Amino acid sequence: MCPLCSDALFRRSGGKVESFRNFPIIAHIAEVYAGLTTYQLVGMSIRMTTNHPPSIPAAAARDVPPAGGGTPAVRAPRGSARAKLIAAAHATVRKQGYAATTVDQICAAAGVTKGAFFHHFASKEELAVAAAEGWTERARPMFELAPHVSLEDPLDRLLGHIDFRLSMLDGPTEDYTCFVGTMVQEAYATNDRIRAACEASINAYCQALAPDIQAAMDVYNVPEDITAIGLAQHVQSVLQGAFVLAKTTNDPAIARGTVTHLKRYVRMLFGAGGTP
Repeated sequence: MCPLCSDALFRRSGGKVESFRNFPIIAHIAEVYAGLTTYQLVGMSIRMTTNHPPSIPAAAARDVPPAGGGTPAVRAPRGSARAKLIAAAHATVRKQGYAATTVDQICAAAGVTKGAFFHHFASKEELAVAAAEGWTERARPMFELAPHVSLEDPLDRLLGHIDFRLSMLDGPTEDYTCFVGTMVQEAYATNDRIRAACEASINAYCQALAPDIQAAMDVYNVPEDITAIGLAQHVQSVLQGAFVLAKTTNDPAIARGTVTHLKRYVRMLFGAGGTP
């Protein structure tokens, strides 16, 4: 099965296969897999409903820096207790925060014993660091499999990325907010290992987004003081701020408005280039 048709990227909706901004690659999928039950694109796997992104063809893969630098972390085997604990940490911490989350709650959510927890992790802190690294891996399909990555114009790819992030701002707050962003707000002054792991994960996102920004800067006129990594960090800052605003209202509408303003800003910065 084509990796773009996996449940990590699509949700059943009934009817026909609907396209995300009518990207040609989705039309191709609809043609090739016309017999499938309908799926609707819903943002990346950063909705994080699956712990394992689909396998990535080598030709389609793009380099996404690992959270801790060096070579990418090896994922735990599918269904393993370690993977279940990391996935449970992602879900539980996003819902109730790091400090309020106990080892017992994580074990219950993962469906594993406390003995299994301490077989894999010496402490909740150890799990938090591993989960931050796992968060980076789970975001990888956003830079490799999303439809906009096939667009020729780098500015269209950047705007498509923002649209992609906008598309996942729906449902319960804990479903679309950021695990490392949530955790670092609590731990930045009290646990330097967790802070550093969250920093590495957020930096990996910015480093993965920067090449398309630089490519767009090479094509379009932008102010001389703009840097690719600086704009990538701004995108990340707006997203993290949007998540905080959504938490204040328990409603994604305010976050969607903020990200829509981000897209307007980027288009103005690049002289209103790209596809409207």
